[in-house]
Amino acid sequence: MSNIVRLIIACVIMGAAVTMAGFGIWGWGILVLFLGGVVLLSFFFNENMIIAQFYLRKENSEKAEGWLLKITDYEKQLHKNQYGYYNLLMGLIESRRTPMKSEKYFKKSLSLGMRMSHNVALAKLSLAGIAMAKRNKREAQMYLQEAAKDDKNKLLAEQIKMMKGQMAQMDKQVVRGYRNF
Repeated sequence: MSNIVRLIIACVIMGAAVTMAGFGIWGWGILVLFLGGVVLLSFFFNENMIIAQFYLRKENSEKAEGWLLKITDYEKQLHKNQYGYYNLLMGLIESRRTPMKSEKYFKKSLSLGMRMSHNVALAKLSLAGIAMAKRNKREAQMYLQEAAKDDKNKLLAEQIKMMKGQMAQMDKQVVRGYRNF
């Protein structure tokens, strides 16, 4: 359902609630006002995205992907603040199947912007992992430094530390490879 339609439905329901309260039907007016608030809330937070996040936390990426695929045109169905989060979720799901193809989703999510800094750090950490898989050490270090800077609450500190350790192991493998020749 388009976001404009959601907004119109929310306004009609809220208007009906105010009318009921005006006629003295307070109980139904409050109930309908609550229902209008839920519809208005779905304008800002798409229910498909919320359910997909729930399934990703439960590590059920098939169901999460199913819910995200219900969003056919994210520019019409989502609020513009959610575009980056949609691409982040698509990137996380795609990275479980084919990590190299998920890079475009993470870059697009960063370009569209996200409000929460730990989500930006997660996207940059994922891009660092992709760069490491491509053996691009300079780009991986850049993304890791940016991820550490964006992770203000230290939610991803353990993963960043582990990634730096893997990068050090990558250096040792490269040195050994050159000595064997």
